[in-house]
Amino acid sequence: QSTIHTSCFSSMFPSITKCMNYRIAYFNHQISNSSSFTSSMGFKCQAFSSPELRKAETINNKGQSTVQRRTANYKPNIWKYDLLQSLTNQFSEKKYKTRAQTLKEDLTCMFVEASDSLSKLELIDSLSKLGLSNSFEDEIKEVLDAIGLKDNILSLQYDLYATSLCFRLLRHYGYDASQDMFLGFVETSTGKFLKSSNINVKGLFELFEASTLGREGENVLNEARLFSIESLSDFGSNSDNKLAKQVLQAMSLPLQRRVEWYNIKKHINAHEKDHTSTNTKLIELAKLNFNLVQASHQENLKEVSRWWMSLLNKEKLSFSRDRMVESFLYAAGIASEPQHGSLRKWLSKVIKLILIIDDAYDVYGSLEEMECFTNAVERWNPQEVNELPEGIKVCFWTLQNTTEEMAAEIEQQKGWNSVLPYLQKTWADFCRSLLVESVWYNKGYTPSLQEYLDNAWISSSGPLLSLLVILGVADGMSQDVAEHLEDCQDIIYHSSLIIRLCNDQGTSAAELERGDAASSILCRMREANVAEDVAREHIRSLITKAWRKINGQCITSTPFLQEPFKYITNTARTAHFIYQHGDGFGDQDRETRDHVLSNFIEPLALLN
Repeated sequence: QSTIHTSCFSSMFPSITKCMNYRIAYFNHQISNSSSFTSSMGFKCQAFSSPELRKAETINNKGQSTVQRRTANYKPNIWKYDLLQSLTNQFSEKKYKTRAQTLKEDLTCMFVEASDSLSKLELIDSLSKLGLSNSFEDEIKEVLDAIGLKDNILSLQYDLYATSLCFRLLRHYGYDASQDMFLGFVETSTGKFLKSSNINVKGLFELFEASTLGREGENVLNEARLFSIESLSDFGSNSDNKLAKQVLQAMSLPLQRRVEWYNIKKHINAHEKDHTSTNTKLIELAKLNFNLVQASHQENLKEVSRWWMSLLNKEKLSFSRDRMVESFLYAAGIASEPQHGSLRKWLSKVIKLILIIDDAYDVYGSLEEMECFTNAVERWNPQEVNELPEGIKVCFWTLQNTTEEMAAEIEQQKGWNSVLPYLQKTWADFCRSLLVESVWYNKGYTPSLQEYLDNAWISSSGPLLSLLVILGVADGMSQDVAEHLEDCQDIIYHSSLIIRLCNDQGTSAAELERGDAASSILCRMREANVAEDVAREHIRSLITKAWRKINGQCITSTPFLQEPFKYITNTARTAHFIYQHGDGFGDQDRETRDHVLSNFIEPLALLN
């Protein structure tokens, strides 16, 4: 007898699990009152008999029962193995690293030369956007420690641009800056922002970016967001200049929600073009740093592509998306720094497995088959899949072998003990959540939005990615895995929720066309009886609320947790990146291809 349960998350995420129990009780009730989960759904173990099942049985010309399988019609992989293995990068040579170190030492004087607080803030902002903040961590901290003092903040408070920039950078770097910094721009009696001739587009632009770092209950920042959006929308619609385009782009996806590394090329090019007094050494260092990081990414990408090519029987997985490069694109968005090469490789493999398993549940396996597969994952027992089709058997074997190898590597490199049980449990919960969605699909059942989300934050794969992040960046010698998961449970939940909602925003149209299971958008449309655009707006509001939760958690986190929190939050940022223009995994030929070329294949030309 099987039972849909949350025992894993009850132990690892006790405060979150409560919201799931009622929703899943319905499925447990069905299971507990039948000899098997499959019979409770109206069919027997070996033959399908229910007319309501969408993957129904068919009878071949020999009178045998077969499963009619769907296809998602994904396009073939465009990134050939030989092309990836042929990538070479001259910037892996030692002389370029030596030059970069020399430039860093030469450029430390920039902080001394910046004469006032605003100049120092603009320097920090430029370094962040150019991908160089890690090279000047101590100098940035010293400046922000000083500027964060009350008297220095007060000196900026009558300039909207300076105040907004100061607030955004302080919060971005983990300082608990107060929303009261903006009270000088607010009408006391109404709480509304004052419209003044002194407020320009530059200030409004920075105010909007600052407002996206607000947390729950910060009404001044809520008003700042509404005021800046209204004012900037008017400007954007009445102007066709370059600044207007930047404004509209920022409003579609603010800096707080962007993958910093994947915007660096754009910022380097803009910095080079727009600054008449450009510091040539700064530009050289930014370009050199980008190329050095790209070289490390290329080596990681070649390694994970060799792993995928070497897998036995992977041709049996042809029902799934062949998206190894896109999996690495997501992994590098989470952790781009050269020192996190192992984490990138682990994440790439996990994301590739997520895609395979998701496709097995969504389009390939029957409900009966995927119930057996789920049981096998829960028990970590390959014998459970012996009677299943070859594709599903290979799926399980690949999952088991890869996970066990990865667990051994993590323990050896990071000092953790007993990693495998946590990976097993998190995979089991992921598969169980996919099974719940398969039940809904096969029953033709559309859940309420809340019922959907109670399950979907797990099926988003966010908990899996977050577990890998914790194992890859946290200190395995100071706490055990369970303690880290407990400390991170809230930010894991809200990041996972954002992953799911971004995924639904990007893939809902294609999934509806294929006839896949309901998304959050469809659930909202049917529950509230509203049009698709209204439902999408509601989903966007849920994303904004989740970001406010994350902002609050990051600001109040202890120094010990700042590193895991940063990279867990990056899982949500990368979801925005992948799904902003549609299905970044399903369709390789659009923005995704350009991102791969720009970030992994095409280096920046150095200054002569």
